[in-house]
Amino acid sequence: MSIIEHTSLSITDFFKSLQNDICTSLELTDGKSKFREDAWERPGGGGGLSRIITNGNIFEKGGVNYSAVFGKTPEIIAKSFDLPEKSEFYATGLSIVIHPFNPHIPIIHSNIRYFELDNGVKWFGGGIDLTPIYIIEDDARFFHQSLKHVCDSFSPDYYPRFRKWADDYFYITHRKETRGIGGIFFDRLREDENCTFANRFEFVKQVGNCFVPVYTEIVKRNHYRNYNDKEKQWQLLRRGRYVEFNLIYDKGTRFGLDTDGRVESILMSLPAVAGWEYNYVPKKGSAEEKTLKLLRKDVQWSYEL
Repeated sequence: MSIIEHTSLSITDFFKSLQNDICTSLELTDGKSKFREDAWERPGGGGGLSRIITNGNIFEKGGVNYSAVFGKTPEIIAKSFDLPEKSEFYATGLSIVIHPFNPHIPIIHSNIRYFELDNGVKWFGGGIDLTPIYIIEDDARFFHQSLKHVCDSFSPDYYPRFRKWADDYFYITHRKETRGIGGIFFDRLREDENCTFANRFEFVKQVGNCFVPVYTEIVKRNHYRNYNDKEKQWQLLRRGRYVEFNLIYDKGTRFGLDTDGRVESILMSLPAVAGWEYNYVPKKGSAEEKTLKLLRKDVQWSYEL
């Protein structure tokens, strides 16, 4: 029996259903553009369905991509797990990145995934994080408190543990700044003596389900805000930082390329337009300087209700 045959269908079914729900909700929020679908197959086994939205009322570019790939474990991954040459893997997941036009609406990224090896090792990974162009502190607190609520319904350990993981992961080392205000991030979340596999899966489902209500609320709060050329230029510079992180540090990008994934789907996370300016220094006391000062680890955005 192949690894794809004994993997729980409920996981892949949930990811597919969630892709439909998120795309429908984002189309309603945007009010203009519709997602276009692009089904693809991976030569080594499996494939996916990429859904891309562009040039809407609110969203300049975004993707909600589903994939399920399987087959012989790539050599680079087999070596990292000390597996035999003929081992097999199965990986499925949903990845979301949205780039709005308005610099007062943040970029959002979310990913939930499942990975299994034919030696019985299996785990979940994922998370959700926010990259504001301008940090609005009330929105940052709302975002983190929403994630804390999801985490706390499973374990009081989850939020502080996964928030720190996000801070450490979404860190642009060569810039000495975080990509945004973080969120939660987790990887290789397995069944153990304290938590069943079913409970881990339920947590992943709740992380996926919180995307729409959290992000659409932030969009509604800010889509009406006017912006000028200076703020658009700052947006391009911040998008440049986003590109730097994704191409240099992001493990999902590397995993997709290492497993012979579809390049267009893997790189859909990049914005349509980004910018770099030599030795840019924001003016003292400006909103840009304030944002830079908050792009650091261990900012305690959440609060107790």
